Formats: sequence, structure tokens, C-alpha cells
Amino acid sequence: IGTGRQGSKLLRLAQGLPGFEIRTICDVLPFRLDAARDRVGPETRAVSDYRRVLDDPNIDAVFIATPFHPHMQPLIDALDAGKHVYCEKTLVMGHDQIEKMRPILKDTDKIVQTGYQHRYSDHLRLIAGIIKSGDIGSISKVECQWNRNGDWRRPVPSPEFERAINWRMYREYSGGLPAELSSHQMDILQWMMDSPPRHVMGTGGIDYWKDGRTTRDNTHVLVNHENGVAASYTCLTTNDHGGFRMTFFGTRGTVVTTLSEAWVSEKPIADEMPDEVDGMTGATMALAGTPGRWIKPDNFNPTRNAVAAFRESILSNTEPAASGARGLATSRTVQLSLDAMDKGSVETY
Repeated sequence: IGTGRQGSKLLRLAQGLPGFEIRTICDVLPFRLDAARDRVGPETRAVSDYRRVLDDPNIDAVFIATPFHPHMQPLIDALDAGKHVYCEKTLVMGHDQIEKMRPILKDTDKIVQTGYQHRYSDHLRLIAGIIKSGDIGSISKVECQWNRNGDWRRPVPSPEFERAINWRMYREYSGGLPAELSSHQMDILQWMMDSPPRHVMGTGGIDYWKDGRTTRDNTHVLVNHENGVAASYTCLTTNDHGGFRMTFFGTRGTVVTTLSEAWVSEKPIADEMPDEVDGMTGATMALAGTPGRWIKPDNFNPTRNAVAAFRESILSNTEPAASGARGLATSRTVQLSLDAMDKGSVETY
């Protein structure tokens, strides 16, 4: 349900994995549906109304990859129709939707997985193990950034499709940078720190791209967690220095990680590394400026891992690592970040 950029990515992955049969694709934009139809072939049905997907008793599970603001209703309707659901992040939008979804997710017997694919990253699982083991001591601070250099605008075939294609740039449809980028890191931190937020504050603005957008082109959020850890989240659209990066400051060491490799301060690392991990002293001094050890697993695809794990969760009836409940918790952090920036306030989780 939704065959845009992310929906098409999920579609390709599901087509290439064992145990999936793509029965129906759905999109309200005809050109998106036509492009997806060309990829799947004539044996797959193409519809514009998602309820026709849900009415098919032979469909076990659905992927929801619509824009952010309409996630909730197809998610509820899919669960009511007895389908398992993989729903892209951010799970739902705004406090009203969060509170409406809370009892539904609690009571359903279906699998709901949120599209936080980095929970299935081979690389970040190694980093999580290092942090949870206490190898770098107690964490006191985490700095997160996801910087890009560009206006974030996508080409449209005709002006009437501007908001349908560039929905991320308009507040009525999108949470902007906190929802689209920082929420991944908020989810990663929820996973690795196992401590909920306590207070949220932030700032940002539309300070460079004066093009009619209503979501901010830079955001800076500070979250204080119950365990005392302070986490900062920065997103820029005018300078991509560092790209994706998370820095964990521990009492006995430091971890600096991108999406594919990490630098870990030397002292806390055990002498023996897993066989599939390369370790070399000083290999990535550029990441942190001091000697350390480099960690880089073999090639992996977190989204592919997430799609495969969704099927395994259904077959084994086990809670996904990126469960709906965990996705809902991150939705709340995102919304409180937006509230804090809008009101210039300190929000309580």
C-alpha cells in the first residue's frame, strides 16, 4: 500500500526473498501504480483503493508505505481485516493518533512491525552489544546527527502533484526532519539505552530554503532520558559533513558509528573480535581523532534483513525487534520534539 520510493524498495526486496508472493499493489497516484505494475508483472493485481487489498482473504500481510500522515487508518483497517502489518516509520502522527493506536496495538494478536530497519543492521547489533556489555562504561551523553546538503525536493511530473510527491516538506503531511531522519536515531537509542525520554526541548527553522516549505530545513533537539543520559539530534540540509553519525560517550571509552562502520576507543575492546569483523588499531582515526579500533562487518542490507524478519515473526508468532509498540514510543518522542520547537518549551515525555 503505497508504491513510491520506499514502497518500491520494499516491493523489490520482498520479490527477491523466499516465502513471499506479491499478490496486490496499491497506490492513489496512477503513474506510481503503473511503474510498480511494470516491475511486478501482469499476474499481480494493481488497485487504487487499499480496501480492495484488505478484502482479499488470501492476503496474509500488508506493507504500508504511504506518506506519514495517513498511516493510521490503513493500519487500523488492516488489523481489523486480520492482516499482519509492516508499517513504515514514523508509525503515526500526533498525540491523538498515538493515543488511539496504543490500545489497538496492545490488544491485537497480529504482528505489527515498524519500518525502523536499523534494528536489523548487522553492524549496529555489534555496537549495541558493546554498549550493553558495559565495555565503554556508563553512557552519559549521545550526540546524533544526520546531515544532508540539498533542498530535499523531488521532481514532480505536474504541479498538481507537488504536495503528493513532496509531502515531507509540508506540516499537514509530515513531521519533517525529526520524523524522517532523527526518528531512526531516536529508535536506535531507545533500543541501545533501554531508558525512556524524560524531557524534550529543541529549536530549528526554515532559514535557508525559502521555497514555500513549511517543515524546517534544520532541527536541533535535546532529549534527557530517565537514566540521566542526554541525547542531542541535529539535522542540516545545507551541509552534509559527517552524514549519519552517532557518538556514545562512556566513562571508559567512546563509540563513534556511521551506518556501516564504527570507531571504538581502544581500552574497552576485548582482545577477541567476532570472526566476521575487521579490527585494526588506528584505522579510523579520522572519525574521532584519536587511536581506536575499527569495526566493519561484511556487506549487509538492514532493510532486507527487516523484511525477512517480518516474515519470520509472523511464522513464529514472535514480537519483532522493531515492534509496533516500540514504533509508537518513537512517534511520541518525534511529536514532543515538534511541540518543543513550535512552542519554545520543555516537553515532558
